[in-house]
Amino acid sequence: MCRNIRPLSNFEPPATADEVHAAALQYVRKVSGATRPSHANQAAFDEAVEAVAHVTSHLLERLTTSAPPKDRAVEASKARARAAARYGTPA
Repeated sequence: MCRNIRPLSNFEPPATADEVHAAALQYVRKVSGATRPSHANQAAFDEAVEAVAHVTSHLLERLTTSAPPKDRAVEASKARARAAARYGTPA
């Protein structure tokens, strides 16, 4: 999985349209192998990003869980602590 794509389900507040679009963009970039598509492929690239974002939004709306929603601030602090431990930098 692409490291820049973050889990988006079961957060409070829910994932925003911008977060869903960013995840879709990263996915299409990974699959296509292009960070920036050529002019000839731009339309297909943009269409794929919109399609993936739409399907992702639909998926997130339909997912159910019995687990309590995760807090974004708590999850961010855990990620910073993991990065500090991994790279030896202060959190």
